[in-house]
Amino acid sequence: MVLDRVLTRHWNEPQSWTLTNYLRHDGYQALAKALTMTPVEVIDTVKESGLRGRGGAGFPTGAKWSFIPQDDAKPHYLVVNADESEPGTCKDVPLMYATPHSLIEGAIIAAYAIRARHAFIYVRGEVVPVLRRLQTAVAEAYEAGYLGENIQASGFDLDLIVHAGAGAYICGEETALLDSLEGRRGQPRLRPPFPAEAGLYACPTVVNNVESVASVPPILLNGVGWFTSMGTEKSPGCTIYSLSGHVTKPGQYEAPLGITLRELLAYAGGVRAGHELKFWTPGGSSTPLLTAEHLDVPLDYEGMASVGSMLGTKALQIFDETTCVVRAVRRWTQFYAHESCGKCTPCREGTYWLSQIYADLENGWATYADLHNLLDIADTLNGKSFCALGDGAASPVISSIRHFRAEYEEHLSGGCPFDPRAAMLAAPEEVGA
Repeated sequence: MVLDRVLTRHWNEPQSWTLTNYLRHDGYQALAKALTMTPVEVIDTVKESGLRGRGGAGFPTGAKWSFIPQDDAKPHYLVVNADESEPGTCKDVPLMYATPHSLIEGAIIAAYAIRARHAFIYVRGEVVPVLRRLQTAVAEAYEAGYLGENIQASGFDLDLIVHAGAGAYICGEETALLDSLEGRRGQPRLRPPFPAEAGLYACPTVVNNVESVASVPPILLNGVGWFTSMGTEKSPGCTIYSLSGHVTKPGQYEAPLGITLRELLAYAGGVRAGHELKFWTPGGSSTPLLTAEHLDVPLDYEGMASVGSMLGTKALQIFDETTCVVRAVRRWTQFYAHESCGKCTPCREGTYWLSQIYADLENGWATYADLHNLLDIADTLNGKSFCALGDGAASPVISSIRHFRAEYEEHLSGGCPFDPRAAMLAAPEEVGA
């Protein structure tokens, strides 16, 4: 499969982030086209394209927009979720850094479609260079008449605000993000009501991922047929895959949905020299991990579901045979225990006890009963927590035990077999040889 570059095609150009460069490549032409259409026609076009949310669950973007009431008196809001914090995920940050105007144009079109007067881009506060670049791009858009009042003499008004979050994984969850944006502690809300009915300031709100919004202008500019000619029937279009870990050339690779990891690794130079693939995540640490036997499974929503995993954020973390799977899952578990907001008991208590059992496993203090306890706690987390953080914490535990139970059992007798200290204790006569 050939790599197609749509969102990333201008990343390597000098000053790719400037308005001048963006206009040179048909920038804001899609907005001009959208403003000649009615909001309903824009929504119908996005629905017809089959664009699915690029942030995790893959919910159809056009359908999400259509949930917003078209005839109510309440203000409508668009919120772009740029709080990219899933371990291993790195696609939204480089997109905003290299071509911020692609996101801004998409946000203006989305706001027009849902009849929003105000839009927000919620960015992680730690990525200061991205914040500055976005703020500069927004100022350029205001000056050029793409934001503000009577945009391009269309009668449409929009103000776009770049908001810096304080740095919490839980704020990647859309309702926790809305609470944070309102000035409260970021914690998930009970649903229903859903954001489309009562979101930001209790008004109808659409929350979309960065890549989802940035994908809209090319669809309007090039047409639905062009977009659906890439990818698969149920997962059309291109997307950005992040490859990290034990791979020769890590980075972002834009490709049609449905490409396989084997094909992506060929472009990335394969697993690092002298080593072989052991396990990998298709969509960050919160998705069930897979093994070398899944190299040829299509990287789309249906393909990943067929093998018991999820496409998620398309953060492909590659691990070779030198990696201890127990230690890797322990690190992820520690992350989730630290990032749990504590609102619900299954997540607050479950992630804590998972991290304690993993410490015993790595130190050789665990028993067979602890393997049962891991699965029992993971089951309590999975689908029973207030938000998807519990599911994300449970996924690597359940999937790693399913694929590598023998390696877990090795930890019961002498700690981590991949730890050099364990090797020295097992063969003390070789120390100093």
